[in-house]
Amino acid sequence: MIELKNVSFTYPNGPRAVDNVSLSIGEGEFVALIGHSGAGKTTLAKLIVGLLKPETGWVKVSGLDTKTTPVSKIAEHVGYVFQNPDLMIFSATIYDEVAFALRNRGYREDEVKKRVVQALKEVDLGHKPLDTPPYMLSFGEKHRLAIASVLATEPDLLILDEPTTGLDYARCLKLMEICERLVRKGRSVLIITHDFGLIAEYAGRVLVMKKGRIIRDGATREVLRDVEFLEKEGFMPLQSTLLARKLGLRALTPRELASAILERNP
Repeated sequence: MIELKNVSFTYPNGPRAVDNVSLSIGEGEFVALIGHSGAGKTTLAKLIVGLLKPETGWVKVSGLDTKTTPVSKIAEHVGYVFQNPDLMIFSATIYDEVAFALRNRGYREDEVKKRVVQALKEVDLGHKPLDTPPYMLSFGEKHRLAIASVLATEPDLLILDEPTTGLDYARCLKLMEICERLVRKGRSVLIITHDFGLIAEYAGRVLVMKKGRIIRDGATREVLRDVEFLEKEGFMPLQSTLLARKLGLRALTPRELASAILERNP
């Protein structure tokens, strides 16, 4: 579905933000992208959706080369939710915000309304009047509105850049459940986040970026249980993982740790 080959990108008068990256994301994958600030995560996401064009190498989305394909065409396959929702929201009402892309693609208004209402419901904004102006929403609500506007288009790949910002834990879990449903339908999710707890529970694969390069690409359990690697790269392993190691258990998440302890001491 998504392929990158030897992709590099440098901002004017800046360091190389993405440096010779090659990777692929297939159908039905739930992938987490982690890295410290400045590692190149957001730049990589913008290259995937065609907002930036690679200096070297190529990016293909469902076989479409992002260098030669209009961003509007790429957007039919990939949905991208910015870290700052104010960069996305521009409509006068929350209904029009979610409906915008659907109308551009020529959907009938009855289908538009059906998708808008469902998307708002999925992000816990279904109680808001459809004529609510977005500027009246809190930051967290704006973030959920931005997510709804992308969910409504049912993209093949959903990219979420720090999606849990401004969300309480219950809504974070609900968002992850939405992502899981997309994955079960054969769609893919790429989430950029620092929340190892959510990654451990939901993502099947982890990419680690450092100075524009992918320095690790592996199964979530393999990467997050590699305490030495995480600490060497300046990450804080999950406390449940550290405790499990001290107890001689192979658990990753708090839930797994609790189960392992109960099995050991019935």
